[in-house]
Amino acid sequence: MIRYSFIYSLLALLLFSCGRNQSVVEIDSKEIKIITAGGTVSEIVAALGFQDQIIATDITSTYPADLQKLPSIGYRNQIKTEGILALGPDLVLAEEGYLTPDVVQQLESTGIVLHFFKKPKQISETYGLINDLGAFLKAEEKALEIVARLEADEAALKAFVEENQKKEKPKVAFVMARGLETIFLAGEETFAESLIEMAGGEFAGKGFKDFIPLTPEAIVSINPDYLLFFESGLATIGGNNGVSQIRGLDQTTAFQKQQVLASDGHYLSGFGPRIAEAALELARSISKN
Repeated sequence: MIRYSFIYSLLALLLFSCGRNQSVVEIDSKEIKIITAGGTVSEIVAALGFQDQIIATDITSTYPADLQKLPSIGYRNQIKTEGILALGPDLVLAEEGYLTPDVVQQLESTGIVLHFFKKPKQISETYGLINDLGAFLKAEEKALEIVARLEADEAALKAFVEENQKKEKPKVAFVMARGLETIFLAGEETFAESLIEMAGGEFAGKGFKDFIPLTPEAIVSINPDYLLFFESGLATIGGNNGVSQIRGLDQTTAFQKQQVLASDGHYLSGFGPRIAEAALELARSISKN
């Protein structure tokens, strides 16, 4: 009976899926094997109750931490069709653009069900992704629970920001570091802009989009009150002591007042169910002085 149930569920996956743009798939079996790609998708799939069905994931899927104990399919353009097929998944859930077109085409030709979801860059999109994944996995009630928790966290964030407003918002710059020779400054339409503004800060990267190489002249003219890094990025330059080795940063108010902040990369940039928590932590940090 269990075997027939599984076969029915798998047939339903194939019959009701019309390719990667289909929004709803019949999933009735806990035996379905899932591969996820993209930390935010993985976190939400796990939160929806499907963590035990995830058989492999990518290197950005760091939360819950147990996901990193699973076989890894790699990272973006390093991911190969053969590696995914060898694991025998029934379903692949990934962020848009995470797999190369060749890999997508090859996987689709095998009959494996693929579905892609846009990675959020602001909290309104986070709500949408939770609901979309909940609908896709037929876990709408669990999705509503996650949304309710996020709404409560967002309300707490807004209350804190309102209570701690200053006449002049602290200016915060996000710096992406990959060693002392590879330093970038975040601009508009990035996760950093949304996160910092949610936290009640003034986003320092105005006037340009995406990430640009950090120059001494640019950072000195911006003169942020706070510098924000990924923990992993800060480690690549030698921690807080390494900040002084980056030309221009040592002349900022942030450096001179030792207002250099760092947190987990996925926690800050993933815009998953914990994003309001991350923004609240940042809000508390930039409201101390």
